Amino acid sequence: MSADQRHHRYPRQQEGNAGGFSRTLIYFPIFHTQADMGALRESVVQATLEKVGRPGLSRKTAAIDKVWTEIEGAIDALALSFDRVRLYQDGLPECGREAEIVTELARAGSRNHQLLLGLMARGAVLMGTESGDLLVQEHQLARQSLTTRPPRAAGVAAQRRALNEALLKRRDQFMAQRINDTLKDGETGILFLGMLHSVVRYLQPDVKVIYPLHRPR
Repeated sequence: MSADQRHHRYPRQQEGNAGGFSRTLIYFPIFHTQADMGALRESVVQATLEKVGRPGLSRKTAAIDKVWTEIEGAIDALALSFDRVRLYQDGLPECGREAEIVTELARAGSRNHQLLLGLMARGAVLMGTESGDLLVQEHQLARQSLTTRPPRAAGVAAQRRALNEALLKRRDQFMAQRINDTLKDGETGILFLGMLHSVVRYLQPDVKVIYPLHRPR
């Protein structure tokens, strides 16, 4: 595939000023697989089965698998110098055990984390991306949502939504600050992040953001 063909297939889009960029962030909005869910895996699978049944779960799994194949192809098409690449991952805490966590999830079948391992083998640097404390809070809210009946009172439901939105915002701010602080001039970051996040608004203006496939919703 030629450079012109790659550019046509994977159009580069950016946010920020027209110039003055000193570092680049390649942003892949992602869908999480069952293997990414860790301790919540069984609860997530059961909730999905109740909503769409086994045929629906199979279709969803196949669609997500296709997305990861497209992401892998997009990264190869960019022809990056991986010794100048940092990897930022949704759900990966800054903890000193980043590589161990990624390896465990890759062994569990996560396409996302298998890709991370492959990029690390090519020279990319794995970065702790999230706050461990905020991830614990997110895990607790997710477990509560999956294991309890939806609240009937509108006020209680609204309060739960507000808590989730506030926590998501704090996670986005933390992740953006990690990128701002650790992505150096002349380097490229690759960010794998769930569809509901809005990290870009908190990035410093010298970070050029590229969406090889599509923007988050």
